[in-house]
Amino acid sequence: MTLIGETTASEDLIKDGSDATFMTDVIEASKTTPVLVDFWATWCGPCKQLTPVLEKVVRESKGAVRLVKIDVDKNPGFAGQLRVQSIPTVYAFVDGQPVTGFQGAQPESEIRRFVDRLAGPPPASEVDEVLAQAKESFELGDIGGAAQGYAEVLQMDPQNVKALGGLARCCLLGGDIEQATAIVAMAPADAKDPDLEAARAALALADSASSETAPFEQRLASDPDDHEARFELAGAMAAQGRFADAADHLLRIIERDRTWNDEAARKQLLTVFEAAGATSDVTRQGRRRLSSILFS
Repeated sequence: MTLIGETTASEDLIKDGSDATFMTDVIEASKTTPVLVDFWATWCGPCKQLTPVLEKVVRESKGAVRLVKIDVDKNPGFAGQLRVQSIPTVYAFVDGQPVTGFQGAQPESEIRRFVDRLAGPPPASEVDEVLAQAKESFELGDIGGAAQGYAEVLQMDPQNVKALGGLARCCLLGGDIEQATAIVAMAPADAKDPDLEAARAALALADSASSETAPFEQRLASDPDDHEARFELAGAMAAQGRFADAADHLLRIIERDRTWNDEAARKQLLTVFEAAGATSDVTRQGRRRLSSILFS
């Protein structure tokens, strides 16, 4: 026998939503419990396959996640804002933000894994394994593989600081400063992680530097001792992710005039080391060369 209270609780996990109730049913509700949003339509065959499976898995989660079903024909507003181009499309909302999703009918096993990842943190060993693989790919220069790995971690754990930092660095190396900025902003302001700090340092360099190198290279060709031109050239190179070249130019300034412009070259060099990463060849070799210059 099913108790009335149990039936009510189960029904409360699954709602027919609308554009009018979206803020309450999805945005506000997801601040306490992850919410799946199923965008569907009455004429959609795959929707009829997917929705019952979603409902089953959500009920079996016993309150760990909720489901809101949106008929896109009657409620095109939020579907349009989220750029839903085909149905069924499912988005998962956490803390008022869409964090992951999928399109098309999926087998129950995949949906269960999807819900399990949202319902609670995955085993630490699984996250650590994917993070290690992503970091190895990054260090080997496989930026695409690293980005894919970090994105996979964020699907399992949307607030993972290491993955946010790693993915931001991948975006920076790909030249997508805007996306890197958005990813870094997702991390708490006081979060401490080497990759996140490296991304923040790289963004600071990009924000303050020129995007052109040619004018400064021309000035140096005329006067190799033009420290200001060399300093600006180093900043432009760092903004492009050319940390080794930037470090080389800054070290040349320090070698010729350690105190130039209130030690601006040394201070900028430390930021370049931070952006390149504490364990990078740029930082290791640069620190050795810096020590040799300072203590010679």
